[in-house]
Amino acid sequence: MTSYSTSTTSSQKEENEKLLDKNFTIIVNKQLGKGGFGQIYLGRNLKENVQIAIKVEENGSRSHLYAEYEILKSLQDGDGIPHIYKYRQGHKHNYLIMELLGKSIDKLFSENKKNFSFKTIFQIGYQMIQRIEFIHSSGYIHRDIKPGNFVIGRNENSKKIYIIDFGLSKRYIDKNTNKHIPYREGKGLTGTARYVSLFTHYGIEQSRRDDIEGIAYNLIYLAKGKLPWQGVRTKNKKEKHKKIMESKIQITPEKLCEGLSGEFVSLLKYARELEFEEKPDYKNIKKMFKNSINKIGIMDWEFDWNKNKKEEDSKEEEKSEKSQKSQNSQKSQKSHKSKNSQKSQKSQKPEKDGKDE
Repeated sequence: MTSYSTSTTSSQKEENEKLLDKNFTIIVNKQLGKGGFGQIYLGRNLKENVQIAIKVEENGSRSHLYAEYEILKSLQDGDGIPHIYKYRQGHKHNYLIMELLGKSIDKLFSENKKNFSFKTIFQIGYQMIQRIEFIHSSGYIHRDIKPGNFVIGRNENSKKIYIIDFGLSKRYIDKNTNKHIPYREGKGLTGTARYVSLFTHYGIEQSRRDDIEGIAYNLIYLAKGKLPWQGVRTKNKKEKHKKIMESKIQITPEKLCEGLSGEFVSLLKYARELEFEEKPDYKNIKKMFKNSINKIGIMDWEFDWNKNKKEEDSKEEEKSEKSQKSQNSQKSQKSHKSKNSQKSQKSQKPEKDGKDE
């Protein structure tokens, strides 16, 4: 993380930066985004003098943020899981204070004109499977797999993809019995309709297979730039969900993945064939992505956005060098002109009379 810095005056700081407790402040005019159940603001860790992210919700009878905090607390040993500092309950609001991360895959995809290389997509897929494997091994399912919920780290962690927003997550392993939750039907849609599994559309209780199918749709979206059911116009959300479900049923995996390499259709078909309680073969899925990456390059965690940033930095450096050379050249020309002018002035001085006084 970088050190916190601001160009505001002390009076502006007092107005915009509010003290949460002796260790943390929140900058109320710096909203970073929105999560499932709250807004996210920029803040500062006073003890370490680093920027942080603070998720805020209104204080109600049930705190979604506290539930998210409990899940994150149990996942802190995992790679690509945001570090949390604390949960704080206030009179009007609750606060979840956590590590500040970088841009989302969704944001990076848009900035890259919705055009990622297959190497980048497969490396994203590999890390997505890594993250979801760890979450599943801890007894949880995420239930909201989408590009906006995967973000890159900052500075030395810029090649690491993190998974965020556990507001819809739940245990699939019962804490008391240590058994898988039972199969149920008649459930409402939980998650983002564009990426949820067919089983979720059918109203079936979600399990590990649904997170895997969600990853498949995410990767197909990144490969094609759009899914066929995007932009569906309906009168209400219920009708929209129905239209999306119908589209997912009608379009075969082969048709959906037309023009793409076999990995995409293989992952989607595999996810749909998994049984409710079946453990996904994470190892084999990661092996598939790794083999695909090795066919077109090496797994070095260099992504398109890293490459683009390097090119931009290189162009900026080149521009700076040209500007410096131009300034030096202008100085040299001015100096040369000045010297010539001085020589000219000397040569034009009248000679002294040689007669003795």
